[in-house]
Amino acid sequence: MKIWIDVLTPKQLLFAEPLIKKLKKNNDLLCTSRKYNEVTKLTKIRNLDLIFVGKHGGSEKESKLRFSINRMNKLLTKITKFEPDITISFCSPEAARVSFGLGIKHIAFCDSPHADAVMRLTLPLIQKLLIPNAIPKKEFTKYGIEQEKIIPYNAIDAFVTIQRRYTNNTKLPFENNQRKNILIRIEEEEASYASKSKIIIPIIKKIIKDHKNENIVVLGRYKKQIQDLKEQTNREIKIVEMSFDGKYLLKNTDIFIGSGGTMTAEAALMGIPTISYNAVPNIIEKFLVKKTLVKREIDPKKISRYITKIFQSTNDERQIRAKEVIQEMEDPIEKLIKIIKE
Repeated sequence: MKIWIDVLTPKQLLFAEPLIKKLKKNNDLLCTSRKYNEVTKLTKIRNLDLIFVGKHGGSEKESKLRFSINRMNKLLTKITKFEPDITISFCSPEAARVSFGLGIKHIAFCDSPHADAVMRLTLPLIQKLLIPNAIPKKEFTKYGIEQEKIIPYNAIDAFVTIQRRYTNNTKLPFENNQRKNILIRIEEEEASYASKSKIIIPIIKKIIKDHKNENIVVLGRYKKQIQDLKEQTNREIKIVEMSFDGKYLLKNTDIFIGSGGTMTAEAALMGIPTISYNAVPNIIEKFLVKKTLVKREIDPKKISRYITKIFQSTNDERQIRAKEVIQEMEDPIEKLIKIIKE
């Protein structure tokens, strides 16, 4: 069988990695992506063979549209030549439109119904949608997909991504091994569902003030974002681009502070003390908070006090709880393979 897989983000790439390894044993695969800084870097770190078609459109609506149209045009040439039997994506608008136009059956994964624009552009056009069962089907049917096309699985996507073997061939940004490592992830600013948040700046400044003797590292996403952060923090801490295997980085982290996205979920399932400042409210973050694997907090003083409490504690209850939650989950990739066979 010929299968086209389209991945657009770092999380999608990590989720697709075991999927690609399983499917390529008995199928002919075409794996595409787009030029996007964190994806291109992660592709090299994970040593994946992806074909880059088009690039990320940035934060402006007109730019997003132009780059999406350009990417569809380029994909049309490649996909017409490849002639896939099935498309697999993570709700890629370009994959949805090209597959629909060429009459190719399209199976998609999604845990982000809050991505309103992407949902509107993809869900009405796909044949099957696989979702975490923590998300109600009604969160997706409101975008035009029939309920019977939605297949839930008993897991969250971080369950798949944390299974990977991490690579440790890059130098960690933490400088002093005698100190605790505080890792802060900045929220997405250029996604269609994102709005630039100022929540994180006061949090970072409070952490610098109260925990200056620890290793404080901030993971930025875009060059301008990183430059702005350096100016606002007077360059008192290390602010870097994401050029690491996230799992390797988290393995060496004592406390993680994230926006509620992928790394927040991975840190939580790894049993790492995790705070979400909930920049982009989503159902998976709520699930992790309910499971007591993530603490949601936006008050800088309370976050700082919580960090102190964690550093003074020797309780490994979080690790035990994370393992219990993971043991209840199933592999969504096995579910996908069953659907393909059917």
